[in-house]
Amino acid sequence: MERWKGRVALVSGASVGIGAAVVKELVQHGMKVVGCARSVDKIEKLAAECARSGFSGTLIPYKCDLSVEEEIINMFSAIKSSHQGVDVLINNAGLALPEPLLTGRTSSWRTMIDVNVIALSICTREAYQSMKERNVDDGHIININSMSGHRVVQSADVHFYSSTKYAVTALTEGLRQELRDTKSHIRATCISPGLVETEFAYRLYSENPEKAAATYGSIKCLQAGDVASAVVYALSSPPHVQIGDIQMRAVEQVS
Repeated sequence: MERWKGRVALVSGASVGIGAAVVKELVQHGMKVVGCARSVDKIEKLAAECARSGFSGTLIPYKCDLSVEEEIINMFSAIKSSHQGVDVLINNAGLALPEPLLTGRTSSWRTMIDVNVIALSICTREAYQSMKERNVDDGHIININSMSGHRVVQSADVHFYSSTKYAVTALTEGLRQELRDTKSHIRATCISPGLVETEFAYRLYSENPEKAAATYGSIKCLQAGDVASAVVYALSSPPHVQIGDIQMRAVEQVS
């Protein structure tokens, strides 16, 4: 991670869970990290915690609603003005809503598409343009995907969500191909965890916290820090090494 010291990373969905763990890891390794979320209270507390811990990097909280393209564009403009641009993008923000294919609400489907697919694509485009205009040829774009982007579980609540994660799988490979076509050495990586013990299930089953708790109580799940370690592994690999997809599950997870 030595070559990333002082470089700029943007992490979306940075307030809790995997995003917060990734932010902390990157700051600890000396990066300037812009952590964005719709609410920055928790990111501000995390920034203060990183400072107290004496980490060599810095965390800059930024409020951004990723479902609004104008806010994303303004965020990249602000990063350009204050920090020149983005060298590493971690597309972590995402959500799942329990809306089956046969009975789900269209508005909820659109929300998942807007955040999980469209916002990710806008951030990717803007990060690439930021790198290109500064002749940054060693940047890295990492999409936090899911095992749900590689197989469909027998649960109607997550079938539409799974389709958005299959899209992330395709977008990451498509990005890799387009970068190769431009002779760029910017890398594209997908990290696909299985069940991670975060607030995810509690948001998915917000009206049934017992079901959420049971989701995490059935096995020893992955932790957010495990995914953050995978991000560091991908970033730490030599510049000539392209890590396409890291799939990771808890040992006890069946599928």
